[in-house]
Amino acid sequence: MFYVILFAMVAGFLALRLYAVLGKRTGHEQPLPKPAEERVAAPPVTRTIEALPEVRDSANRTIESGAEAGLRAVVSADPSFDVAKFLEGAKSAYRMILEAFWKGDEETLRFLVDDDVRAAFAQAIADRASRGEVLDNRLITIERATISQAGVENKVAQVTVRFDADIVAVTRDSDGNVVAGSLSDAVTTHDVWSFARKLRSDDPNWKLVETDEA
Repeated sequence: MFYVILFAMVAGFLALRLYAVLGKRTGHEQPLPKPAEERVAAPPVTRTIEALPEVRDSANRTIESGAEAGLRAVVSADPSFDVAKFLEGAKSAYRMILEAFWKGDEETLRFLVDDDVRAAFAQAIADRASRGEVLDNRLITIERATISQAGVENKVAQVTVRFDADIVAVTRDSDGNVVAGSLSDAVTTHDVWSFARKLRSDDPNWKLVETDEA
């Protein structure tokens, strides 16, 4: 059974290529570009469904209280949606998208992000190349992935995830010299990414539609 997740592609990508250690941005390098559209608000709940997992566990919380109603709306619209599997896929996508952005791999981005995000990424990659900069980033760990918002509007489901991660970020010039950052210092970062998919479509995959910082 296909779970509604963009991450159906993840297994294929991982099988085709061995990914290097990953990382993400800090204040030493350009931020990820953001589409201008606002997030989709969660609609009112129309029926009661089975309780979502871990919503009452404050120590190991994977769903913020403000997202519970929206997630119920997503499950109501698509009963195959699974919170735990979605979060695992979201973490894999987080790694893959960041690596592709840092490496300037626009072909990989084409499969994982929507058109607006891809255009913004492409511009940021081009700007970086014009400065002769290369990113040498390493993701140490994803400490936590938490669903902070969810909802369904116009037959499109959207789920927003906050990622708390430890990364090392270095910017090098065209000669390989470090111009910003340090390989010996990890920095805790907080990203808020929104994923969306059209419900009842033939494509079960979710795509990144917005990035922000917490």
